[in-house]
Amino acid sequence: MTADIILRSDCIFTATGKAPFSGYVAVSGGHILDVGYGAPPAWMNGPETETLEFGDKTVSPGFVDVHCFFTGWAAQRESVDPEDVSNHPALLGNREKIEPLFREYMAMLNARGVTSVKEMGFDDFSGFTELLDEWERKDGLSLRVSFMSQPAGRPMDLAFGRAMQERFRGAFVRFSGFNRMTDGSISQLEGDLKQPYSCAGGTTCVLSIDWDAIAAEVRAADKAGFRFSLHAQGDAAIARVLDIYETCRQDESGRLVNRHAITDLEFSDPADLERMGRLGAIAEIYPQIQSIARREEKLQMIREKIGMERGRYYWNRRKMADSGVPLSCGTDLPLLLDDIPESVYCAVGGYFPEGGEPFNRQNMLTTEELMTAWTRGGAYALMRENELGTLENGKRADIAVLSGNIFTTPAEDARGLSAVLTLVDGRMVYRK
Repeated sequence: MTADIILRSDCIFTATGKAPFSGYVAVSGGHILDVGYGAPPAWMNGPETETLEFGDKTVSPGFVDVHCFFTGWAAQRESVDPEDVSNHPALLGNREKIEPLFREYMAMLNARGVTSVKEMGFDDFSGFTELLDEWERKDGLSLRVSFMSQPAGRPMDLAFGRAMQERFRGAFVRFSGFNRMTDGSISQLEGDLKQPYSCAGGTTCVLSIDWDAIAAEVRAADKAGFRFSLHAQGDAAIARVLDIYETCRQDESGRLVNRHAITDLEFSDPADLERMGRLGAIAEIYPQIQSIARREEKLQMIREKIGMERGRYYWNRRKMADSGVPLSCGTDLPLLLDDIPESVYCAVGGYFPEGGEPFNRQNMLTTEELMTAWTRGGAYALMRENELGTLENGKRADIAVLSGNIFTTPAEDARGLSAVLTLVDGRMVYRK
């Protein structure tokens, strides 16, 4: 069998644990035909084969964003309040507006090397599932969409989940489970803390969180075989989420059967991250989050709210990795727009937008760990690691190419790189 496309580069990153190497990735019929060192064998080159030479550019599995809100992005584009859930049905139900917006959304993500997303849809996604179904049947999607139902206007609907799980079994659209917020931002005293805020006389959280109701919901979803992701920012919230997950189904090694996740993890207790690793709960981190803060303003907030002693455990992804926590990456889009080189600048370098001294350098990941989280880790979070997330023979040809070698580029210079090519199912959906 000859290849449709051969990508040649001195920086092939497979996300399988191998160091990046000089070689090739051959694609045929929407799948990866072969990955190898050096030059591709002659039999792969047919009269229709297109060979793309990328020099030292990074050839990687396509990137996976595990926490997005298309609804919020579309609402912003239409000058609608994204926080007002009552506006969403009218917006998502307006085919004349929403179809071109979703095309633009997919193109924007493809241009950043993103090939798969996990979308948050409030309640029943306001009928947007009909458009996803239609576009998948017509082969109109350039982005794989796993969506979660986030209860907002009504309780979690397991019947809806079962119907969606049965309906969406194709290559592009899947139902991924349920999502819910718990606490909020530490800057607003809404993060649930184990010890009181330094500035608020005994207060550990200004929110009233119904943990019993959340626990009952998660256990019901787990019993029915669904995944759950809970958004937690404070160390007490993370601990409470893990308390809930410890009551969910586990395999013989004590790891969660349904791969529940914690999103954000702004400020954590190292002991809980060790517990998280033993459970196999997935971390959905925001590696670009530093990009929306100024260094002195953020540090002043930490000094005022919790003090710099506790601030050592801010964005502690190093401890997550060392504790065996499965890592994946999200943006909370539209809070952030996917920019993988910028995520290296922030989560590997530890830099705020203006540069200068890294923040909590001891908590940083390596470039390889972060790139693995963006690829293999994301596919694992979507329960699609057998077909996506790595460059291996037989897997679907979702591939991203960056404009330089992300592994040899210093983290402080990473923002100069960008995506130059994206393949989904072997089709070019973006080329710079």
